[in-house]
Amino acid sequence: MRPDTPAENVDHNAEAARLERSAGLYPEDTESLLLQAAAHRELAGDRPGATALYDSLLQSPAGLENPHLVRALKASNLWEYDHEAEARAIIAGVREASPRHPAPWLIVAESLESHDELEAAEETFTEGLRLLVGDADEPPQSTYPLLYGRHRVRRMLGAAHDEWDMLADTLHSSSVSLDELHDPKRIWSLGSDNPAELEAEIARLRAELGAYREALSRPFPVAVLHWPATELGELVSAYPTLAVEYPSHEEHLATIEESLRELAASGTPNLGIVTGTVPSYEAFAASEGTSPGDGALLPQYATTLAARGRAVAWPPERGGACWCGVGRVYEECHGAQ
Repeated sequence: MRPDTPAENVDHNAEAARLERSAGLYPEDTESLLLQAAAHRELAGDRPGATALYDSLLQSPAGLENPHLVRALKASNLWEYDHEAEARAIIAGVREASPRHPAPWLIVAESLESHDELEAAEETFTEGLRLLVGDADEPPQSTYPLLYGRHRVRRMLGAAHDEWDMLADTLHSSSVSLDELHDPKRIWSLGSDNPAELEAEIARLRAELGAYREALSRPFPVAVLHWPATELGELVSAYPTLAVEYPSHEEHLATIEESLRELAASGTPNLGIVTGTVPSYEAFAASEGTSPGDGALLPQYATTLAARGRAVAWPPERGGACWCGVGRVYEECHGAQ
């Protein structure tokens, strides 16, 4: 599916089947591909089919990178087709497990919210933030949806702003404030005969829609290809024609950072880095019927890795390790240039 394909024009069952076939071709990416396939099954209304995919992942003998996310998605899906008791049990298990990634917390909290369990949703958002943010002055960007979701639920509950609500207001970049977006009474203005009130509501809805479009505009990042030193040496040794692309490993790393900064300066959002391996690249070249020595294949390989969920966001979060893999903090490594 192209990133710019409107959702209403997508054959979700066909897309799910394609992703399931891809999972068979790329077993190392099974988790990411089957999660995408399950999402398409849900959008197609095939919720039992989505549950079957979640179950197949949870029963995988190879283990999962994020089993709590799979369980959270399964619970949310089950609740949507009248398996409330099982969904509640899974949600309780996810909360008890205290996952160290924000996505499971967000899924279970929003599932509770969507079924009018507002107090439980607020507790879940708060639990996740206490675990993942604590007393940090600068929360990781991955936790922003938890802050926004907690703000929304507390607004609906009529709770007074606390420090995290004020932090969410500060981090929110839309021209319309979170208080306005999350106002539980704002929908009433749609029944007003006052043109000014209707225009104000249209402006709010446009801002909210713009935020959703921005988040959904790219299902995977614009990714730049990175080769570790050993892999690059093996690549250039096996395919000398690629030495033109990669004169040295140091220049390769510098080019990555420079390219990403230029893309960021041009306004390109959702940037990332994918790490290549020679066996994976050779397999990709074979699937394309092209020689691995063809430099034109490299951008396609990077895009394919990103579509398979292999991209790491750039720039790293403040205090995070540099993408080059040397173990130094990004701000003291390539981020200092």
